[in-house]
Amino acid sequence: MSMFKWDVVDPEPGVAVAPNQRLAWGKTIGLGAQHVVAMFGATFVFPLVMGLDANLAIMFSGICTILFLLICANKVPSYLGTSASFVASVAAIRAQGGDSADVTGAIMVAGIVLLLIGVLIHFAGSGLIHRILPPAVTGAVVMLIGFNLAPVVAGIYWPQDQWIALLTAAFMVLAAVTFPGFWSRIAVFLALIFGYLISLFADILFGPITSVLGGATEATSHDRVSWAGVEAADWIGLPSGKLADGVSVVHAPSLSLTFILLVLPGVIALIAENTGHVKAVAEMTGDNLDPYMGRAIGADGLATAFASAFGGSPTTTYAENIGVMGATRVYSTAAYYVAAIVAILLGLCPKFGAIVNATPGGVLGGITVVLYGMIGLVGAKIWVENRVDFGDPVNMVGLAGGLIAGIGGVTLTIGDDFELGGIALGTIMVIVFFHMVNFRKSSDSGKVTRAL
Repeated sequence: MSMFKWDVVDPEPGVAVAPNQRLAWGKTIGLGAQHVVAMFGATFVFPLVMGLDANLAIMFSGICTILFLLICANKVPSYLGTSASFVASVAAIRAQGGDSADVTGAIMVAGIVLLLIGVLIHFAGSGLIHRILPPAVTGAVVMLIGFNLAPVVAGIYWPQDQWIALLTAAFMVLAAVTFPGFWSRIAVFLALIFGYLISLFADILFGPITSVLGGATEATSHDRVSWAGVEAADWIGLPSGKLADGVSVVHAPSLSLTFILLVLPGVIALIAENTGHVKAVAEMTGDNLDPYMGRAIGADGLATAFASAFGGSPTTTYAENIGVMGATRVYSTAAYYVAAIVAILLGLCPKFGAIVNATPGGVLGGITVVLYGMIGLVGAKIWVENRVDFGDPVNMVGLAGGLIAGIGGVTLTIGDDFELGGIALGTIMVIVFFHMVNFRKSSDSGKVTRAL
């Protein structure tokens, strides 16, 4: 049977639609559009904060979603949006003088590594990766990735317009927690719209603001929202132009070992995200998707490497779209193909991308102050869900040093011109220290506990 042949069904309310089934095309197109809205906010926010092009990101999100579905033989319904796992590493690369080509080059290598891990898992089974990266280690790495981003918010986005940032953050928290059903799942998108609107009203009521724009060194007077780029942009065309650092929007990646080491910890986060996604979909559909675990991880790695090779953003499976499936009980992969096509079409509208790129810094400050904290707390969620015992000194002491090194920006100088620091050093310390003491017997652990 062809992968592109779905059984057409018209179920009673509450009856699930399987991945190999679809509703009538009219309803399927509506569901596909709903998936686009669900992934929309985060898929655009993360390229903006990484200094990459939002239009190119959404276009590749569509292309990479189709690639993922094909590799997984339409068995794992998923949308590949922009990954947040590399945001902290990208900030570190730029802080060390790297440009967008260095960023995409490092992420491309990380994607290839993830692809190879996916192939290994496909043939060796998922047990291998769980032994190397147990929940205690994975949670710690995800946590230090998120919390390492705090200085980015404090130093770049928040100061551009602190009151808009505060209002946007407050709205996003309320939307995510108190809005009903689907609306709470698109809180990032709604916060973007809210922040945009209050910035426009602030320009009308209070006039220009004086602040330091991202990348600048001195404060200037400027409107919060400037649509000069929107007016100049075409309605239809391929992503083009220059990024803020002068690198072309579509560009070839540049490779640097130092920068590659900075982004490799993000691979661990992507393994955790993809594993969690496959397990969540399996639980919802009732299918055994373990045989597709390696395919899903490898597909995400290939998609990330492919997008980065052209200057695009890294990808990952999106929890927002899992939420849509949970609410609708429609798991049809046909809806994801529709979503992917819509995203590609949006990516081919430069004017649309210019509107997104004009998002005020204060709005990004409000959104990222919540998002970055949520990324960090996902690490704690991994610990809680897997009942990681911090009464055991293997977990408490084994992870402590790496967390502080990663979050605090501790550095290790090797030779005259090579330095490990931040997330890279923290991840290495977490993995090495944990496995260094994980063999200890419980009796020895009790002695360490008393000593502490």
